[in-house]
Amino acid sequence: MNADLLELGLSGVVLAALVLLGRSLGEASGMQRIGLPAALLSGLIGLLIGPYGPVQWLPAGLTELWIPFPEVLMTLVFSTMLLGKPLPSAGSLWRPATAQLLLGLTLGFGQYLMGGLVVLGLLIPWLGVHPLMACLIEVGFEGGHGSAAVMGPIYAQWGFLGGRDLGLAMATVGLVSSVVVGSLLVILARSRGWLAESESAPEPTPLAPKTPATTEQTWLQGLERLATNLGCCGLAVLLALALQRLLLVITPNISAGLAEVVRIMPLFPLALLGSLLVQGLLERSGQSGFATPRPQAQTASLATDLLITGAMAGLNLPLLLHDWLPLAVLAGVGLAWNLLGLLLLAPRILPSPWFERGITEFGQATGVAASGLLLLGLADPDGDSDTLAPFSFKQLAMQPILAGGVITVVAPLAVESMGLPAWTGLCLAITLSFALGGLLLARSASSPSGQ
Repeated sequence: MNADLLELGLSGVVLAALVLLGRSLGEASGMQRIGLPAALLSGLIGLLIGPYGPVQWLPAGLTELWIPFPEVLMTLVFSTMLLGKPLPSAGSLWRPATAQLLLGLTLGFGQYLMGGLVVLGLLIPWLGVHPLMACLIEVGFEGGHGSAAVMGPIYAQWGFLGGRDLGLAMATVGLVSSVVVGSLLVILARSRGWLAESESAPEPTPLAPKTPATTEQTWLQGLERLATNLGCCGLAVLLALALQRLLLVITPNISAGLAEVVRIMPLFPLALLGSLLVQGLLERSGQSGFATPRPQAQTASLATDLLITGAMAGLNLPLLLHDWLPLAVLAGVGLAWNLLGLLLLAPRILPSPWFERGITEFGQATGVAASGLLLLGLADPDGDSDTLAPFSFKQLAMQPILAGGVITVVAPLAVESMGLPAWTGLCLAITLSFALGGLLLARSASSPSGQ
């Protein structure tokens, strides 16, 4: 037992060292200044020296210890999402948040639709791929590395043994594409006049003189702030665990299928709800200072870097080289679908400013939520569009459904039980329904009676 703990601790130290190395090189090379996350560099270094890389300094036994890390790290990321941010009133959010939810659901279910059509019409007849490959666009793009790693064992239960590595590769392609293509789209939007005009910045108010503080006092204050913020994250996770236990008790009395979904559903969608409950409790009790934005963002950033680095370092390169063609086809189709959603649907569904809201959804649907927020920062550096709050609440409603939620877990079960053609047809109907709902919502809001 002690040896196992020592090996686990050593693996964590190695993973942290890779992240530190990637961040240092990313800052020195300037890649972070152009919007590329340093975790990609950390992961690339880990991949080169990993068990399937050309150097192979990291043994397979060490990287296998990282397999349970993604779900834990994703849970930590989602526990921070609503902490440290004042909860706005629901009345001011329902229109933009509902529109963004409908667009996000259209993009998410459309990824299943596109994957099903390509696998049925092209990849199975020509290459004989596994039917569950139709799930990879949503798992890799919408869900990201955490969802791909978590869904790997579920795919393996149904005979899709390479699902984890292919999903991680798809997530990597999606993350890079969201940042690179999204940045180019922001440049295009600026030249075409799609961006909302920034309001003139107010005159800065003079800062009050700071009270002198010793280095020890500053260090202790920072440590105390970090501890209280981590405690808030821990409370959000505990609430998520309690809710998960409650669902495990209740759902067998409702439906055996629902109970199976709850049994295999990851914890991190519930952690988002836990963060909402903790933030609401802090605000009601007048203790909102316990959770502050900067430490929460730093915690989420570190957890995301660790997750991406560990996921990339353990990629099975021989398997990816064997399946590069279907992976490339699916990634191209998924990216084309998300671009179609941004350029065709977003202007017709989202309220003004449509591009700032739409590019955030594009980043989320192609990479991860952090990618969407990164692109929002490029399009709206001063925060004039008021997009962040509706996006966060949209995530609260959407996360339990897609991107590692119920549908992500149910999809492989549905493909195996009802067949890929029936599942694809169902996704077609759902995609059209959400798109039509978004268009009708926009029309009702623009009509005189809806104003």
